[in-house]
Amino acid sequence: MLMLKQHYHDRDASRAFVSGNFTGDGLTDSLQGLSSSEVNSIVDWRKFYYERYIFAGKLIGRYYDSQGNPTKYLKGVEVKAKRGAQLLEKQKSEEDKIPSCNSKWSQQEGGEVWCDSGYPRLVRRPGDIALTGQVSQRCACFQEDELNKPGLVAYEGCDHLSKSCKVN
Repeated sequence: MLMLKQHYHDRDASRAFVSGNFTGDGLTDSLQGLSSSEVNSIVDWRKFYYERYIFAGKLIGRYYDSQGNPTKYLKGVEVKAKRGAQLLEKQKSEEDKIPSCNSKWSQQEGGEVWCDSGYPRLVRRPGDIALTGQVSQRCACFQEDELNKPGLVAYEGCDHLSKSCKVN
């Protein structure tokens, strides 16, 4: 999929493009265990390179056979990447329904989140488990009558109806 030529002797290093590990175990063509979002990132990198660089050839191995034809592994990667793109779009669509908090951070004052309209709360990103295999939260602004919704978490040390909260 993604080949590093100069220092890695024509090796497929697809995994390194999402892991950032360009040594040892990271320099592999195996995408096993990566989330659909991570696989989508690799396919996006491939597209970037195809659009901007002169095509030199295909590396025979996991993704291309000896005639340069895509293998079943490449087709599987592309399906997984497409699913990742769909999940990212769905998550963005869901998040657009609830306004995000404003935020700032400085070394002197630390962090702060606030809402111009509503109250800042942490809310789970529902698509993250499918996308990354992990649960994460984001800050979103909710109206007073919405503050009892399940899953909303008030910032520690922040008044219940404060429009601004200090964060670490």
